[in-house]
Amino acid sequence: MKDGDSDEAGGRGAPSRRKDARRNKETLLEAAAAVFVTKGVDAPVRDIAAEAGVGLGTLYRHFPTRADLIIGVYRHQVEACAEAGPALLASSESPYTALAHWIDRFVDFLVTKHGLAGVLQSDSAGFETLHAYFLDRLLPVCEQLLTAAEAADEIRPGLTAYELMRGVGNLCAGTETDPDYDARRLVQLLVAGLGATRS
Repeated sequence: MKDGDSDEAGGRGAPSRRKDARRNKETLLEAAAAVFVTKGVDAPVRDIAAEAGVGLGTLYRHFPTRADLIIGVYRHQVEACAEAGPALLASSESPYTALAHWIDRFVDFLVTKHGLAGVLQSDSAGFETLHAYFLDRLLPVCEQLLTAAEAADEIRPGLTAYELMRGVGNLCAGTETDPDYDARRLVQLLVAGLGATRS
Protein backbone atom coordinates (compact mmCIF):
# COMPACT_ATOMS: atom_id res chain seq x y z
CA MET A 1 0.00 0.00 0.00
CA LYS A 2 2.74 2.41 0.98
CA ASP A 3 4.76 1.63 -2.11
CA GLY A 4 1.72 2.17 -4.31
CA ASP A 5 1.04 5.50 -2.63
CA SER A 6 4.64 6.50 -3.12
CA ASP A 7 4.54 5.65 -6.82
CA GLU A 8 1.29 7.55 -7.26
CA ALA A 9 2.71 10.59 -5.51
CA GLY A 10 5.83 10.35 -7.68
CA GLY A 11 3.64 10.15 -10.75
CA ARG A 12 1.84 13.31 -9.75
CA GLY A 13 5.10 15.10 -8.90
CA ALA A 14 6.97 14.34 -12.13
CA PRO A 15 4.76 16.45 -14.47
CA SER A 16 4.95 19.32 -11.98
CA ARG A 17 8.76 19.10 -11.89
CA ARG A 18 8.90 19.03 -15.68
CA LYS A 19 6.64 22.08 -15.83
CA ASP A 20 8.86 23.91 -13.33
CA ALA A 21 11.95 22.97 -15.34
CA ARG A 22 10.38 24.28 -18.56
CA ARG A 23 9.39 27.49 -16.79
CA ASN A 24 12.91 27.92 -15.40
CA LYS A 25 14.43 27.36 -18.83
CA GLU A 26 12.08 29.88 -20.45
CA THR A 27 12.84 32.42 -17.73
CA LEU A 28 16.59 31.89 -18.17
CA LEU A 29 16.37 32.35 -21.94
CA GLU A 30 14.45 35.59 -21.58
CA ALA A 31 16.82 36.84 -18.87
CA ALA A 32 19.88 35.95 -20.95
CA ALA A 33 18.46 37.78 -23.97
CA ALA A 34 17.89 40.90 -21.87
CA VAL A 35 21.38 40.75 -20.36
CA PHE A 36 23.02 40.09 -23.73
CA VAL A 37 21.41 43.23 -25.18
CA THR A 38 22.81 45.46 -22.43
CA LYS A 39 26.09 43.71 -21.56
CA GLY A 40 26.93 41.50 -24.55
CA VAL A 41 27.25 37.73 -24.78
CA ASP A 42 30.30 37.75 -22.49
CA ALA A 43 28.21 39.01 -19.55
CA PRO A 44 28.81 37.10 -16.30
CA VAL A 45 26.47 34.14 -15.97
CA ARG A 46 25.72 35.23 -12.39
CA ASP A 47 24.07 38.35 -13.87
CA ILE A 48 21.83 36.15 -16.01
CA ALA A 49 20.92 33.91 -13.07
CA ALA A 50 20.15 36.99 -10.96
CA GLU A 51 17.99 38.47 -13.72
CA ALA A 52 16.09 35.18 -13.96
CA GLY A 53 15.77 34.88 -10.18
CA VAL A 54 17.37 31.41 -10.08
CA GLY A 55 20.61 29.97 -8.75
CA LEU A 56 23.71 29.27 -10.80
CA GLY A 57 23.11 25.54 -10.40
CA THR A 58 19.78 25.85 -12.19
CA LEU A 59 21.39 27.80 -15.00
CA TYR A 60 24.18 25.24 -15.50
CA ARG A 61 21.72 22.36 -15.32
CA HIS A 62 19.91 23.74 -18.37
CA PHE A 63 22.93 25.26 -20.15
CA PRO A 64 26.24 23.60 -19.24
CA THR A 65 28.30 25.98 -21.42
CA ARG A 66 28.02 29.60 -22.56
CA ALA A 67 27.69 28.37 -26.15
CA ASP A 68 24.69 26.25 -25.12
CA LEU A 69 23.09 29.31 -23.56
CA ILE A 70 23.74 31.59 -26.53
CA ILE A 71 22.42 29.03 -29.01
CA GLY A 72 19.40 28.49 -26.78
CA VAL A 73 18.69 32.23 -26.75
CA TYR A 74 19.13 32.35 -30.53
CA ARG A 75 16.61 29.57 -31.15
CA HIS A 76 14.19 30.91 -28.55
CA GLN A 77 14.20 34.35 -30.14
CA VAL A 78 13.84 33.00 -33.67
CA GLU A 79 10.73 31.15 -32.55
CA ALA A 80 9.35 34.20 -30.72
CA CYS A 81 9.97 36.38 -33.78
CA ALA A 82 8.36 33.82 -36.10
CA GLU A 83 5.27 33.49 -33.89
CA ALA A 84 4.95 37.28 -33.54
CA GLY A 85 4.35 37.86 -37.26
CA PRO A 86 0.90 36.25 -37.64
CA ALA A 87 -0.13 37.52 -34.19
CA LEU A 88 0.77 41.11 -35.11
CA LEU A 89 -0.99 40.80 -38.45
CA ALA A 90 -4.16 39.68 -36.67
CA SER A 91 -4.05 42.33 -33.93
CA SER A 92 -2.59 45.46 -35.59
CA GLU A 93 -4.65 48.23 -37.12
CA SER A 94 -3.02 47.66 -40.52
CA PRO A 95 -0.56 45.29 -42.23
CA TYR A 96 1.99 48.11 -42.44
CA THR A 97 1.77 48.67 -38.67
CA ALA A 98 2.19 44.93 -38.14
CA LEU A 99 5.26 44.95 -40.39
CA ALA A 100 6.79 47.92 -38.54
CA HIS A 101 6.26 46.26 -35.14
CA TRP A 102 7.68 42.99 -36.44
CA ILE A 103 10.79 44.74 -37.75
CA ASP A 104 11.26 46.22 -34.25
CA ARG A 105 11.26 42.68 -32.84
CA PHE A 106 13.61 41.52 -35.57
CA VAL A 107 16.04 44.30 -34.62
CA ASP A 108 15.87 43.17 -30.97
CA PHE A 109 16.79 39.68 -32.16
CA LEU A 110 19.68 40.91 -34.31
CA VAL A 111 21.11 42.98 -31.46
CA THR A 112 20.99 39.92 -29.18
CA LYS A 113 22.60 37.50 -31.60
CA HIS A 114 25.67 39.50 -32.55
CA GLY A 115 28.01 37.34 -30.46
CA LEU A 116 26.93 34.05 -31.99
CA ALA A 117 29.52 34.00 -34.78
CA GLY A 118 32.34 34.47 -32.29
CA VAL A 119 31.08 31.69 -30.05
CA LEU A 120 30.75 29.27 -32.98
CA GLN A 121 33.85 30.35 -34.87
CA SER A 122 35.35 26.86 -34.53
CA ASP A 123 32.06 25.21 -35.57
CA SER A 124 31.21 26.57 -39.03
CA ALA A 125 28.82 23.69 -39.71
CA GLY A 126 26.89 24.52 -36.54
CA PHE A 127 26.72 28.17 -37.49
CA GLU A 128 25.48 27.34 -41.00
CA THR A 129 22.81 25.04 -39.56
CA LEU A 130 21.53 27.83 -37.30
CA HIS A 131 21.59 30.33 -40.14
CA ALA A 132 19.53 27.98 -42.35
CA TYR A 133 17.08 27.53 -39.46
CA PHE A 134 16.87 31.33 -39.08
CA LEU A 135 16.04 31.79 -42.78
CA ASP A 136 13.58 28.89 -42.89
CA ARG A 137 11.60 30.26 -39.94
CA LEU A 138 11.71 34.01 -40.55
CA LEU A 139 11.70 34.55 -44.32
CA PRO A 140 8.13 33.20 -44.76
CA VAL A 141 6.89 35.37 -41.88
CA CYS A 142 8.46 38.51 -43.32
CA GLU A 143 7.08 37.60 -46.76
CA GLN A 144 3.57 37.22 -45.32
CA LEU A 145 3.77 40.68 -43.73
CA LEU A 146 5.17 42.31 -46.87
CA THR A 147 2.55 40.69 -49.08
CA ALA A 148 -0.28 41.85 -46.80
CA ALA A 149 1.04 45.43 -46.65
CA GLU A 150 1.53 45.51 -50.42
CA ALA A 151 -1.96 44.11 -51.05
CA ALA A 152 -3.35 46.89 -48.83
CA ASP A 153 -1.39 49.41 -50.95
CA GLU A 154 0.51 50.55 -47.84
CA ILE A 155 4.06 50.00 -49.09
CA ARG A 156 5.94 50.31 -52.33
CA PRO A 157 5.80 47.03 -54.30
CA GLY A 158 8.69 44.85 -55.39
CA LEU A 159 10.77 44.45 -52.21
CA THR A 160 11.51 40.85 -51.25
CA ALA A 161 11.60 39.53 -47.70
CA TYR A 162 15.25 38.58 -48.12
CA GLU A 163 16.18 42.09 -49.27
CA LEU A 164 14.38 43.69 -46.33
CA MET A 165 15.85 41.33 -43.74
CA ARG A 166 19.33 41.64 -45.23
CA GLY A 167 19.03 45.43 -45.31
CA VAL A 168 17.92 45.59 -41.66
CA GLY A 169 20.73 43.20 -40.74
CA ASN A 170 23.30 45.39 -42.48
CA LEU A 171 22.02 48.47 -40.66
CA CYS A 172 22.35 46.64 -37.33
CA ALA A 173 25.94 45.55 -37.98
CA GLY A 174 28.45 47.26 -35.72
CA THR A 175 26.06 48.19 -32.92
CA GLU A 176 28.10 46.17 -30.42
CA THR A 177 31.32 48.09 -31.09
CA ASP A 178 30.07 51.65 -31.63
CA PRO A 179 27.92 53.15 -28.86
CA ASP A 180 27.36 56.29 -30.95
CA TYR A 181 25.73 54.37 -33.79
CA ASP A 182 21.93 54.26 -33.57
CA ALA A 183 20.85 51.38 -35.78
CA ARG A 184 17.26 51.52 -34.56
CA ARG A 185 16.82 55.07 -35.82
CA LEU A 186 18.09 54.11 -39.27
CA VAL A 187 15.87 51.03 -39.39
CA GLN A 188 12.88 53.22 -38.48
CA LEU A 189 13.77 55.51 -41.38
CA LEU A 190 13.96 52.49 -43.69
CA VAL A 191 10.53 51.25 -42.59
CA ALA A 192 9.07 54.77 -42.90
CA GLY A 193 10.43 54.90 -46.45
CA LEU A 194 8.64 51.66 -47.31
CA GLY A 195 5.36 53.26 -46.36
CA ALA A 196 5.97 56.50 -48.28
CA THR A 197 3.31 57.48 -50.79
CA ARG A 198 4.06 55.97 -54.16
CA SER A 199 4.79 58.39 -56.98
